Amino acid sequence: QVVLVESGGGLVQAGGSLRVSCAAPITFSINVMAWFRQAPGEERHFVAAITRDGIATYQTDSVKGRFTISRDNAKNTVYLQMNSLKAEDTAVYYCVGGWPSSYSNEGGYIYWGRGTQVTVSS
Repeated sequence: QVVLVESGGGLVQAGGSLRVSCAAPITFSINVMAWFRQAPGEERHFVAAITRDGIATYQTDSVKGRFTISRDNAKNTVYLQMNSLKAEDTAVYYCVGGWPSSYSNEGGYIYWGRGTQVTVSS
């Protein structure tokens, strides 16, 4: 069983930066790694994805220019660097992995972490 473990969440002021990490034992063999987030009382939404070779990345419109996803296959770790954070970025961030037909469709991911809380104070 593949276990994804997120870390790096916390409390940050609006305008600040935070980096969350996701460790997995076989990150290098998972085709797509991604981040989803779920705010209180809302559905879970796609944030960003990255292909196995790290060349192609995808972000939802609301985080473009602010968030950067990257992966280090040698360290079996995926990162989400979040800059210029806003109060609306407050959510539980989930690391996922798999072979999805659509990057933003959570149904295509078979590996999930338990999530890490990111809270942005305004």
